[in-house]
Amino acid sequence: MRKIVKHIKAPIWEEMETFETKFSNAMQSKVALLNRITHYIVNRKGKQMRPMFVFLVAKMISENHTTSERTFRGASVIELIHTATLVHDDVVDDSNLRRGFFSLNAIWKNKIAVLVGDYLLSKGLLLSIDNKDFDLLKIISVAVREMSEGELLQIQKARKLDITEAIYYEIIRKKTATLIAACCSLGAASVAPESSHVERMRLFGEKIGMAFQIKDDLFDYGETAIGKPTGIDIKEQKMTLPLIHALNVASSHEKKWLINSVKRHNTDKKRVREVIQKVKDLGGLTYATQKMYAFKNEALALLNEYPESDYKSSLELMVNYVIDRKK
Repeated sequence: MRKIVKHIKAPIWEEMETFETKFSNAMQSKVALLNRITHYIVNRKGKQMRPMFVFLVAKMISENHTTSERTFRGASVIELIHTATLVHDDVVDDSNLRRGFFSLNAIWKNKIAVLVGDYLLSKGLLLSIDNKDFDLLKIISVAVREMSEGELLQIQKARKLDITEAIYYEIIRKKTATLIAACCSLGAASVAPESSHVERMRLFGEKIGMAFQIKDDLFDYGETAIGKPTGIDIKEQKMTLPLIHALNVASSHEKKWLINSVKRHNTDKKRVREVIQKVKDLGGLTYATQKMYAFKNEALALLNEYPESDYKSSLELMVNYVIDRKK
């Protein structure tokens, strides 16, 4: 998988190298503690898929395939604000690990972690405002609003376990897909503001995000723990697509047993394994896989309108990577 990511990054290698410096500079503060914490964040970065989407979309769309300062700012803003949301998520979830490293709240406690998240959010907003990138700021602000709404909608619905397939799609569109959609529309807007590319690329990113989340749901039903422990969504009473479909096709007796299991026996390892098997038997995994591939194909169809280029090829690879990844 590392080879695939390296291959995807190849056409924008120089941009990603430059971006790392610009992103690090964008975090700078006069407060030594803040600089120590942001240095910790920068040195424990992930695959950096979000800025990769920004640069690949921008270079695919721009006529001469050049990268403007506006595109670099867009990539920095999305990564600053995304990092802020991750820091806050770790506090909300009381999580001590992030990408295999200690989270900020595990090292510096919740109060400092929340303040650092607020600082990163403000730095992202000011980077756009200071450069009058108001259209880019709007794209990112809408994404943050939708991510918050998606999380709260999931919490609200999880209490009753009454999530329909339509509501499930609304939750994952807001929680997961909206950020990838923002990256892609932001990449387009950075080089072709107010063009049809902006909405088309937003839709492209949304389709990838939907497929990405369904893939995550499927990991929960794996034979071994891949990326996250098997059955953890059931233990946390999260209604994911395989379970929703199983409930839709189950007999009244099976449905009652499934709901009772998730509500009252979600910490019983044996019962959780039985739920996983029942969802498989009712075709939940097959159905979710079909939907995942449908979103993938819709994403690729949106790329067909663009001429062939290394950037388009990398975006196609990215779509396939979302489906084929092992964690």
